[in-house]
Amino acid sequence: MEIIPGEGVALVKIGELRRVAEDRLGVPVHPGRSRKAVYDTSPGLVVSYAEDDTVEIVEIAYSGDGGDEVFFDGVQLTFRFMDDVVADLAARGYGYEPIDIGYRFEPGFAIFSMRSRSANELDPAAAEDDGRAICEGVSVAPYEYFAAPTEEEIEAFFRDQEAACVDSPSDDPMRRYMREVTAWIQIHGTTEPGTPEDEAKRRHLDEIRERHFG
Repeated sequence: MEIIPGEGVALVKIGELRRVAEDRLGVPVHPGRSRKAVYDTSPGLVVSYAEDDTVEIVEIAYSGDGGDEVFFDGVQLTFRFMDDVVADLAARGYGYEPIDIGYRFEPGFAIFSMRSRSANELDPAAAEDDGRAICEGVSVAPYEYFAAPTEEEIEAFFRDQEAACVDSPSDDPMRRYMREVTAWIQIHGTTEPGTPEDEAKRRHLDEIRERHFG
């Protein structure tokens, strides 16, 4: 499946009404929590809708096992080592910057890894502790959508937590998750891969992911 940066994919575009999108996508196989819905496509599409029922962000999951993957400008994005994807896109002149769980690219998309796949799935010779991340999905939206939250947004996030408003239906789950992870990293800093501190960080980030997505 080919992405259209900043817009979506052929089946669904940012800004479309949900009823228009679902004329092509069909009924979601899993309506999801909040305004996120999962559709039976190959590869799988996850669409988040804004309060006005228009498409806010389009996410495409990896398939693996020889299934359909996600592409852009001749580059396979999903189910490849993240570093290889970044290198191929950079060689084509696309600017990028790291975000909490991956990278965002200037045309208007982000690649991410939830660290749920092992390096030896792509490289049988990889050691058990090989830390190379595999790209597990692509999010398509305007470039600014993936920007790290400002200090004001971080402060507001923690105020919302204290007020028990984290699960507000008006807040997109993926954005909420990304903001919490970014806030945690900005507060606690980065760690050296392979160190006990890094392992502790990963466990904490896994807990955050579990809390948001189950």
